[in-house]
Amino acid sequence: EFVYRDKPYAIRITDVVCYPQAYAAAATMLHTLMDDPKAVVLDIGGFTADYLLLKNGKADLTSCDSLENGVILLYNKIRSRGNSELDLLLDESDVDAILAGRKTSYPAEAVRLVERLAQEFVNDLFSTLRERMLDLRYSKVVFVGGGAILLRRQIEASGKVGTPLFVTNINANAAGFEYLYRLETAGR
Repeated sequence: EFVYRDKPYAIRITDVVCYPQAYAAAATMLHTLMDDPKAVVLDIGGFTADYLLLKNGKADLTSCDSLENGVILLYNKIRSRGNSELDLLLDESDVDAILAGRKTSYPAEAVRLVERLAQEFVNDLFSTLRERMLDLRYSKVVFVGGGAILLRRQIEASGKVGTPLFVTNINANAAGFEYLYRLETAGR
């Protein structure tokens, strides 16, 4: 109970449900993964890349983790290398524009540097996942998060993902949590 702007409120929470990181945003695609023995959900965000293995559409909680491989690391590396190698001061919006293929006033060598470092970032992330016994070449991989959308060209060009599926809805987590909750409570 609390008062906000002179109006009393009372909130009673009667039910709580918890889902693994990265699962909610991919939830609306689960119906397409039910017949797949293995699929991977990979949420590439700002600070982390979270993965979750699905077996026949169900989360395998023994194979999920959060890696400190978010796109902020990529931005920092690009900013540092752009400054040291090309005497350029690139910020996140510059990098985003280049990776999105939008026209910029930066020289071709800057564009090549950004794209090369982005490809290396994606390849390193996929190598890390392989070290964790996730072979992305022979399974569907559901990519979610702003980083996955930003790096879509590099992901598709990597040759390391069998069937990449992209969730491009920026509100996918909220929609997924609602979907999962409705599924879970439908039988009550």
